[in-house]
Formats: sequence, C-alpha cells, structure tokens
Amino acid sequence: MQTLTITCPDDFHLHLRDGAMMHDVVEDSARQFARAIIMPNLKPPIVTTAQALAYRERIKSALPPGCRFEPMMTLFLTDNTPADEIRAARENAHIYAVKYYPAGATTNSENGVTSIDRVYPLLELMEEIRFPLLMHGEVTDADIDIFDRERVFIERILDPLMQRFVNLPVVFEHITTRQAVEFINQGPDNLAATITPHHLLLNRNALLARGLRPHYYCLPVLKAEQHREAIVAAATSGHPRFFLGTDSAPHARHTKESACGCAGIYSAHSAIELYAEIFERAGSLDRLENFASRFGAEFYGLPQNSGSITLEKTDWTVPADLHCAGDTVIPFWSGQTCHWKLK
Repeated sequence: MQTLTITCPDDFHLHLRDGAMMHDVVEDSARQFARAIIMPNLKPPIVTTAQALAYRERIKSALPPGCRFEPMMTLFLTDNTPADEIRAARENAHIYAVKYYPAGATTNSENGVTSIDRVYPLLELMEEIRFPLLMHGEVTDADIDIFDRERVFIERILDPLMQRFVNLPVVFEHITTRQAVEFINQGPDNLAATITPHHLLLNRNALLARGLRPHYYCLPVLKAEQHREAIVAAATSGHPRFFLGTDSAPHARHTKESACGCAGIYSAHSAIELYAEIFERAGSLDRLENFASRFGAEFYGLPQNSGSITLEKTDWTVPADLHCAGDTVIPFWSGQTCHWKLK
C-alpha cells in the first residue's frame, strides 16, 4: 500500500499551552486533526466556563485563515469546583468534559483533586447530566513506586468509582499498562481509554538505558516492554473503547534538559504518521481509521468528520528541533525516519 486515505481524525487528548507557545504549535495539530479535546492545565488552570471560552477564542485566533480545526474545551476539576459551574459547562456547546488530575500528578496539576471522595457530589451531578470525566490515571502517594501508580490507581480509585457511578462516562487517559488494558476490556460501555504514540513506540529502556533521555520523559512514565505490547494490541485490536489521544505537550528544550526536567512529549508534529507506522508494524493498518476517526467520536456522541486526509508511504526525517515561542522544542522521534507522510 503506497497511500492511505482515512476520514479526518480527532485528537482526544491535546495540550496546546497558551500565549506564544500555543500560537506556534497549534497549526501542527490543525493540519492533521479536525477536532481535539484541549487540556485545561494552564497557569492558572481553566476552572470556569468563561475561562474555557476565552481560551477557545485565543486558540481560534491563532489558526491560519480558513482553518476549520475545532478545539473542544474542558474544565479543570478541583476540590472546590461549584456544581453550578459544572451545569454551565454542560449546557455550553463548546465544553465537552471535565478533567481530573490528582494534585501534583503532572505539569501544572498543583490545584488538582486532593482526594477523590471530596468530589463525589460533583461526580453524582456529572453522572446525572451525562458529562464525561477524563481521568489522569495515577495515584501520587509518596509510598507508591512510580511504575506502579497506574495499577494502584485502578485498584484504589477507578474500580470503586466505576462501581459507584455506573452511568458516568469516563475516559481513562493515556493508558500505559497491561492492567489498564484488561480493565477497559472487562469494563462497561461507559468506560474508554486514550492511547498515545510515545507509549505505543517506546518502553522504559528508551528513557533510561544508555543514558537518561529527558525528551522521552512523560507522565505516566514509560513502562516495561510487556506493557507496551499490551497497549499496542489494544490500540490495533478494533475494540471501540480504545481511541487516539496524543497527549502531545510542548516544552522548551531548556526546561526538559534541566536538573528537574518537565514531563511531556511533543508529538503533534508527526502524530498521525507515527500512528500509521505503529499500525502497519502490527499488521493492522486497516484498523487505523476506526481508532483515529471513529471510536472517539462515537464515545463522545459526536458526528463523524466529513473530510479526509491522505498519507503516502515515503520516508522522511523528523526535524531535530523546532523553533517555538522564541525557543527550541524537540519533537518526538526527532532526527529519526518516519515511513508515512501526510500528503
């Protein structure tokens, strides 16, 4: 196969940042994806409907003329989020979900939820109005090994939550483990998961073997090969509750290459090409369209996109670096060969 045409895909987990950085990275996503769920962990976080709509306008204003990319906004859940704010967000056509971060779990999550039971009343309301909850699936307890945070999250938080709120739509974000795959496979129809290109392509040896590679540092952290193989099998299986979410997250080079490097991988530059490579390696290229363009939309109750994109089977080299916001960003797969190219 030398070309592959699929319905325009969507990215159901995207970090665009704000200001000059957002202006310089949003076009990478817009040329590949028709829509994207935009993460709210800015400084300060997006905690109100008014803030989400203002952020949406900043994103739209940064797009090239005539670009139809649609940012789908979210609210940042805190211990003190008012119920009226949840209702207002649900009634707004541009806000699609609420994002749960455990406090301190990842970039700009200091204002996240300190204990899941503190927001149970809000989750009861979200279940009643069928408002999706997007969950960063880790615990942050100091006594839990970083490689076990996702597994323990399933046991302590997600499993009890799914049993208590049986009608709440939940997306388990950027899954990284065999246990997460098994939990989704055995779970109800109101539970789904997103999967990133970096977790599909890399295991923890890429981060830690033969020297520390800070540009492969992300949260959840890369896991062992058995877990990578499990999520590749899930993504390429044709199961309708696994779908595309890049978790693309740009950071300036100097903030990655530092004494306390930031977590995040910028994959938006070549995301759909890398997903195509992953699916081709697995012998499942015919299943890419459903994973990228259908299953996520169906879970969110959205119509399918009307346009299409075409990928060509041709080798090209991902740039070693990109100039963004007056600084340098190292894209995922930098300097390496990609075997599919967006036409």
